[in-house]
Amino acid sequence: MMNPMPRRRFLRATGASMAALSTFSLWSAENPPNRRLRVAVMGLGRGLDHVRALLELPGVEIAWLCDVDTRRTDRAAETVAKQTNYRPQGQKDIRKVLEDKTTDALFIAAPNFWHTPATVLACAAGKHVYVEKPGSGTAQESQMIVAAARKYGRLVQMGNQRRSFPGIIEGMNRLREGVIGRVITARCWYTNSRGSIGRGQPAAVPEWLDYSLWQGPVPERPYKDNLVHYNWHWMWHWGNGELGNNGVHYLDLARWGLGVDAPRQVACTGGRYHFNDDQETPDTGVVTYDFGHCYATWEWSSCHPRPTEKYGLVHFYGEKGSLIFEGAGYRILDMKGVEVAKGSGPAGDKVHIGNFLDAIRGDAKLTSEIAEAQKSALLCHLGNIAWRVGRTLRYDAAQERIVDDAQAMKLWQREYRPGWAPKV
Repeated sequence: MMNPMPRRRFLRATGASMAALSTFSLWSAENPPNRRLRVAVMGLGRGLDHVRALLELPGVEIAWLCDVDTRRTDRAAETVAKQTNYRPQGQKDIRKVLEDKTTDALFIAAPNFWHTPATVLACAAGKHVYVEKPGSGTAQESQMIVAAARKYGRLVQMGNQRRSFPGIIEGMNRLREGVIGRVITARCWYTNSRGSIGRGQPAAVPEWLDYSLWQGPVPERPYKDNLVHYNWHWMWHWGNGELGNNGVHYLDLARWGLGVDAPRQVACTGGRYHFNDDQETPDTGVVTYDFGHCYATWEWSSCHPRPTEKYGLVHFYGEKGSLIFEGAGYRILDMKGVEVAKGSGPAGDKVHIGNFLDAIRGDAKLTSEIAEAQKSALLCHLGNIAWRVGRTLRYDAAQERIVDDAQAMKLWQREYRPGWAPKV
């Protein structure tokens, strides 16, 4: 039987080792540990969760709220005002927010196509960045965003928040200790019950929306009534489908547990099966990654919750048993499927955002530094490219390119609206 490390001993050991690694001398003089940080939040749909988490953390002032939807800006400002004695400044254009030299960090929860362009602008303006997943809209952008962090010497954290959950960290340490022996396979699942997005019709842009600024970096297209604020995810011009929307969370855990960086082969099958509407990305499918000595899969069912199937976030299979991540914790099973150990811990945005703020002050090491995070985002981009070209891709990690497939490499990058291409 596999005996779990006592939780208190694990936390003491982890705390000691993390403390030894946590000094970021680059920021120490500039950012003393107790200095109050001024931050801006961009994209106040998902970003409202950032606002709520920031309000629970000490030593933070939300100085700016930025959204192209004035209703969202007003709602977020009211949320702040109810808990504090001030109301943040509101702004539609992130470029104007970044002119404020007293702002320390930008939180980005705008659509995926904004993630890298806004991060590049923020880094160039001297801001640290917390950017939601996937952090990049294309494989090329996954390179750009890392280059920007390095060029401007800024801390950039991606919002794959499970990287900061103590229970998840504990489970990953158990894998490293060899609790299930050599880890051979990781399997991930995602299910939902999304409805049809219908057929969008040309319509007048609502008075509360700056549609031109919403499009920002991407080439302009006419407004239609089923695009803003969520259905852009399912159209290739703007989104990355379910892989970039949710798959990145699961595949990040899979890659972390397997201890791998990049695959040598990627295949993706599936389709838009449930509804005949404007959605271009598949609602059902499976993507597979061959890392040479191990293997990972992610299967999704966006329009059917599959209630008869019971599984966690990620299952790891090793020579001595299995380890399953679910919620904010894990379970370990022997080769007969008998549970022999488990662990859990706190969850939520506050844990991950707190790590980012502590890193700015020099008190911690980022748990999802952008270079590491983009290795997981690249898995999603490669999976989408494989689906769009309809064949298995071979990937050369040393050259950072798809091998012998010009059609696939055309999807490596995107076209930008004139004047908006990120410059690093």
